[in-house]
Amino acid sequence: MAAFALRRLLALLATLAAATLIVFTVMEVLPGDPAQVMLGTEARPDTLAALRDKLGLNQPAPERYVAWVAGLLRGDFGVSYTYSTPVSELLAERLLVSLPLALLALALATAIAIPLGAWAAANRNGAADLSVMTATQVGVATPNFWFAMLLVLLFSITLRWLPAGGFPGWSAGPWPGLRALILPAVALALPQASILARVMRSSLLDTLGEDYVRSARAKGLSEGQALRRHALRNALIPVLTIMGLQFSFLLAGTIIIENVFYLPGLGRLVFQAINQRDLVVVKSVVVVLVASVIVVNFAVDMAYAVVDPRLRRRA
Repeated sequence: MAAFALRRLLALLATLAAATLIVFTVMEVLPGDPAQVMLGTEARPDTLAALRDKLGLNQPAPERYVAWVAGLLRGDFGVSYTYSTPVSELLAERLLVSLPLALLALALATAIAIPLGAWAAANRNGAADLSVMTATQVGVATPNFWFAMLLVLLFSITLRWLPAGGFPGWSAGPWPGLRALILPAVALALPQASILARVMRSSLLDTLGEDYVRSARAKGLSEGQALRRHALRNALIPVLTIMGLQFSFLLAGTIIIENVFYLPGLGRLVFQAINQRDLVVVKSVVVVLVASVIVVNFAVDMAYAVVDPRLRRRA
């Protein structure tokens, strides 16, 4: 297990290094003057020169890359040109919204999808299976922002149970903050739950056809007991992969939902930074999102080793 974890950790570090190099190359080395992009074509030459000096653009690219990576390791992401605030403070503030939103959406998607997928697999080709597959097909085909508008129409405008948008901040208390995230989390979770339920059903059906499951049935276990004791755990391996990818998507792909509900999260921050041409913020947010995807994939690999003992034995 230790050797398996060490190999995955080394792969994580190598991927992070490659990711920082790619982001730096795309944002700074490709043709175009970042200072000109940020200030616009009407900027005066002395203003452009001052911003280039502030951003360190007069230094060679290798020196800028090393300095940037060293700053990342220290937690120094630079200073936002638009907000005149350290980017690390902006990221920390916005992560307090986006991270709980992504975790809540993933928890809801998992709580919905795994029981539905298992129920559909246990009743293959029956009415339950047909109902689940129809509902998940609709969920996969429907955009999450449309779900968001329907949820606002029902629970905010008609029933007045939940707020239609905005975020009061965690300083107002856990419940007001959580209450503001419920509708966005449900809007994000429903399409992801549809995908996860279909993967769960397919994986469980494949596992139920294995020899060890048939042997368990031959020894006297009922279909439900064989499913719970033997098939379910092995069927979770591809499901874990999808869950890892979904969390990365939920954290990085919330731009539309956060704008629909006026949530001050990472998605809205990068949207605003792109509109304001604040490349310092854009570069930092992209690095944080890439790092989150890599770390989540590492956690999924570790979960594989817990679920499947064969990986530990191979290691």
